[in-house]
Amino acid sequence: MIRGGYMRKNGWMAGAAIVAVLAGVSGTLAAQVPAPGAPPALTGAGAPAADPVPVEAFAMLPALDSPKLSPEGTHIAAKVAIKGKQYLVIRSLFTNDPPVALVAAGDDDINWWRWVSDQWLAVGLGGTQTLYGDDYYITRTLGVSADMKTKRTIGQYEAGLRADDVVWTARDGSPRVLLSMQTGIEQTDQFYPSVFEADLSTGRMKRIVAGQRDVYDWYADAGGIVRAGYRMSDETGSRALLYRANADDRFHIVAQRRKSDAASFAAPLIFRADGSAVTIADDDGRDAVYAQTLPDLALGAKLFGIDGYDVDGVIAGEKGDDLAGVSVTDRTSHTVWLDATMREVQDALDKSVAPRRASIISWNRDRTRLLVSVGSPSQPGALYYYGLADGKMQRLAWQNDALKGRTLSPVSTIHYTARDGTKIEAVLTLPRGRPAKGLPLIVMPHGGPFARDSEEWDWWTQYLAESGYAVIQPNYRGSSGYGTAFAKLGEGQWGLKMQDDLDDAAQQMVKDGTADPKRMCMIGASYGGYAAMRAAQRGALYRCAVSFAGVSDLQAMRKYDGQFLFGKTRGEWLRKQAPDFKSVSPRFGAASFAMPILLVHGKADKRVPVAQSRLMADALKAAGKPYEYLEQPLADHHFSRTEDRLEFLKRMKAFLDRYNPA
Repeated sequence: MIRGGYMRKNGWMAGAAIVAVLAGVSGTLAAQVPAPGAPPALTGAGAPAADPVPVEAFAMLPALDSPKLSPEGTHIAAKVAIKGKQYLVIRSLFTNDPPVALVAAGDDDINWWRWVSDQWLAVGLGGTQTLYGDDYYITRTLGVSADMKTKRTIGQYEAGLRADDVVWTARDGSPRVLLSMQTGIEQTDQFYPSVFEADLSTGRMKRIVAGQRDVYDWYADAGGIVRAGYRMSDETGSRALLYRANADDRFHIVAQRRKSDAASFAAPLIFRADGSAVTIADDDGRDAVYAQTLPDLALGAKLFGIDGYDVDGVIAGEKGDDLAGVSVTDRTSHTVWLDATMREVQDALDKSVAPRRASIISWNRDRTRLLVSVGSPSQPGALYYYGLADGKMQRLAWQNDALKGRTLSPVSTIHYTARDGTKIEAVLTLPRGRPAKGLPLIVMPHGGPFARDSEEWDWWTQYLAESGYAVIQPNYRGSSGYGTAFAKLGEGQWGLKMQDDLDDAAQQMVKDGTADPKRMCMIGASYGGYAAMRAAQRGALYRCAVSFAGVSDLQAMRKYDGQFLFGKTRGEWLRKQAPDFKSVSPRFGAASFAMPILLVHGKADKRVPVAQSRLMADALKAAGKPYEYLEQPLADHHFSRTEDRLEFLKRMKAFLDRYNPA
């Protein structure tokens, strides 16, 4: 059984040493997270950028990443960029108390954080540990006091691999959470997570639900009663939902499906006070929000849906027992508030900042104090504090201190038809100040591939546009957000029809006169990096390709993914997307590469191992094909360091200047 403290690559650490309060940087923190001043004017869309913007501005990390407001609304917790690195910082909104910061030890990650009370936060940590010859990603939950002076590793001596799934937090001001975690890895009953009630201030735990075979996800109601569990067998592919009405009942199966059964069932997401539930289901082919009866899981009235798109998620009300809002992405990502007060606030904010966009991203316990992000796809914008009592907006920080409120290249949504008649949506960014005729073009497929692009600020895309390129981001078949049928169109089409969709986007830009057919390049990351490799392999439509953290060998990727939870299921899913791994793995087609390619990969990437790009570089070298390879020693999958962003942008620009100049 796993014992001891938190895991790291180089061994164990005692729980008290996992994090440390930064010493001697309070001045720097105060400068980076300024105390609120006078409310700024919110009229106007921001000044257009007149002069060329240097590359260093685009490489900057966001000033405040994933900010969270405390329950009383007096403090903010966020990752703050300090000298090119991110630290979890807490500071007061209404006093001049110096901010305090939290740092993970060594290569460990701070993955998430949430306020549980005004004095305590739960923080999710992760790190890689070698066990029995294989690398595993280990997670832990930390209780952290708001002054950062006290840290408690929850389940320090009991946890297995996965111990960061907080399924409920108290709403009564106490520092209590329900934590779903494994209790070991060597015995079967330890591997299936149990649910514990944990006090973050003391670290004390009490098991309230014992682990059950193949149940990895538990669901609790607003009162902290675990009501449901989702069972999925990695061996057989069967699924089931376990349910109980109250804490005194035993769990029993209320729905189950075999692997061969294409029908699904929807798990309850919000347990309502009237005994029903709220769920998301694709009953009409697109994910929509429904009322649901319990325990039979029958769908009732559709509470919310959006034409042409799936919904992303639901937001519970203040008490946690009803629906307050729905997260959606159509052309943009935003929240549709069903709660009357929040809808009124959102409408007022939208009017006050138009044509920019206002997103309410965090709120206090009674939703009278809000954090609001204001920006646009052409502007990184700023984070504001908004108090309903006085109706004033107060800027906390520009998200990019170099750009502030400057407006850069315009972004829009377009549609085109692929060669087989499939309708595709894409995001188009045009370089500011240039006629949209005969431009050099970058085709930039998103990662995932079960993901999608929408109109939003993107530092990478905006840098390319600033450099003179038109950038098109196709939401090719298999992308998320467009319904079940569109997602299924991607099955078996990795590097094939999905690749055709990308090429067809480029051809549409040529047909429209926007793009110069002799100056086109494909650039992407993760799956997008894979697609860039395939573009270089398949033909001469493009002049060059750039892959960041791309996958070159699907069989090797399947083996790597097999070490994680549901490894067999992931492998079967990947086989469904690409039935013949070798034929669509760029590594094995190096001899047919028809253009130069730049490969970039972070050595610290935990999602796509650096070996994927190393294998590709070795194959290209053996085949005598032109390529460049840049390995960044400290870079991860998400560009979380300014230094890595800047190095990448400069290297990419030099490569483009050589092979596809603007």
